[in-house]
Amino acid sequence: MSTVPNITLNNGVQIPQLGFGVFQIDPAETKDAVLQAFEVGYRHIDTAQMYKNEQGVGEAVAASGLSRDEVFITSKLNNDAHDPEDAAIAFDLTLDTLGLEHVDLFLIHWPLPTVSNFVETWKAMEDFYRSGRAKAIGVSNFQPQHLRRLHAETTITPAVNQIEVHPYLTQSEVRAFDAEHGIATEAWSPIAQGKVLDDPTIVRIAESLGRTPAQVTLRWHLQRGDIVFPKSVTRSRIEENFALFDFELSEVDVADISSLNRDERTGPNPDTFDYVPR
Repeated sequence: MSTVPNITLNNGVQIPQLGFGVFQIDPAETKDAVLQAFEVGYRHIDTAQMYKNEQGVGEAVAASGLSRDEVFITSKLNNDAHDPEDAAIAFDLTLDTLGLEHVDLFLIHWPLPTVSNFVETWKAMEDFYRSGRAKAIGVSNFQPQHLRRLHAETTITPAVNQIEVHPYLTQSEVRAFDAEHGIATEAWSPIAQGKVLDDPTIVRIAESLGRTPAQVTLRWHLQRGDIVFPKSVTRSRIEENFALFDFELSEVDVADISSLNRDERTGPNPDTFDYVPR
């Protein structure tokens, strides 16, 4: 079994650099998918209140036979719970749904910049952290201007910023800001929902290494320092996405993939996205 390297967050918590994501996995399939991931060797699971599959993640943890300190569980605050009192209720519900006494990482899912005061939401997150029920706290989809507000108006620096990153959206500015402030960058949509897998540059590099385009793309993330958590419900793909630690890309390969950037998003723009479920 490959050994997944850990990244040490700014509060000393260690997070596996490769995880398993459950975005868009049917709640009814989540337990089995996560159990398969555990069997392959994953120990880091990324879920969210918005995904409605936290229960399956918790059931898999309980059924896995793994001790609690062997698994790293991330969840995220839903967009309808930014009010501090609502956030506290939602956080308690996440722990109950997962069946856990703590999560390893809890994130604000979106900043919602024109409909929500995310600074007050972050202050509630700080309470979750101080209580020990969230071992680390962070944000998702935050831009530098959002992070500057947190830095100016709150006490705790986010441990993580989870943003859309892939070869067509390399996010150089946000990643540089994160690095300057000791914030780890997590990459969601790491293969751009499959769009990069037919790219001639990535296909060429994959063929030269005897690897798949997905493996090459995920390896590119790892060598840049991103934390990634690809998702699949197919055992062979789960295994493929885990087999990343017995090869390396050259500096030229990394540069060639990075040069594919076209600032192309597959998801919403955090500067304007204000969706709140009703």
